[in-house]
Amino acid sequence: MELENLLLEVKDRIATVTMNRPTAMNAMTRSTLEELEQVVAEVERDQEVRAVIVTGAGTKAFVAGADIAVMRDMISAEARELALLAHRIYAAMEASSKPFIAAVNGYALGGGCELALACDIRLASQNARFGQPEINIGILPGFGGSQRLPRLIGKGRALEMILTGEMIDAAEALRIGLVNRVVPQEELLEEARKLAAKIASKGRVAARLCKEAVVHGLEMDLARACFYEAELFGYSFSTFDQKEGMGAFLEKRPPVFQDR
Repeated sequence: MELENLLLEVKDRIATVTMNRPTAMNAMTRSTLEELEQVVAEVERDQEVRAVIVTGAGTKAFVAGADIAVMRDMISAEARELALLAHRIYAAMEASSKPFIAAVNGYALGGGCELALACDIRLASQNARFGQPEINIGILPGFGGSQRLPRLIGKGRALEMILTGEMIDAAEALRIGLVNRVVPQEELLEEARKLAAKIASKGRVAARLCKEAVVHGLEMDLARACFYEAELFGYSFSTFDQKEGMGAFLEKRPPVFQDR
């Protein structure tokens, strides 16, 4: 797979996807999104990959939004098509059996903030900045920000960010639940890898079912979501890994999962 705007590395069962346009603050273009769609599909197919880290090249930006110079002259139909492409990719990340971890190493603005929101877990460096500044250029978030942000931090806080277009720092992002953890810049990728490795050490079947229960359950009312959880819980008892995991626990030994 030839990539111009992204880097993909697979090592120790962890895929690291790096947004690689540092001279443009890793701003997204259509070609970036098309490459990201290919990469998301590739890591989903790769049976060796257990977790995915998404980060940005350099120390200034995760993704500083979409490329406004390219977007400025778009007509309505083109803008809608671009938004639908991003929605398709971000939905594929959420639907993936692999957990996605955002390692936010700087500015995560507009489409970059929305990329982080599409990940399952978010770690931030101390210099990270988050924002949905689209209102400042006469538009609204178009890559899922108006929907995922309020689901994560609540309607009031989300609307404040969206309607003011102001950035928040990493400490505030942690306080309001936008990120899971804040770490020093130089430790960010190592912390993300440690987290990914811990997840990768678990049984793949159980990890997939856990993510499926949370992601899909959040779109249901509580009664249906609990029923859905019970269905998945029951299914897990038909797997080899359930027998191995419980047997290992009772025998006081580490489990040897076979992902089946």
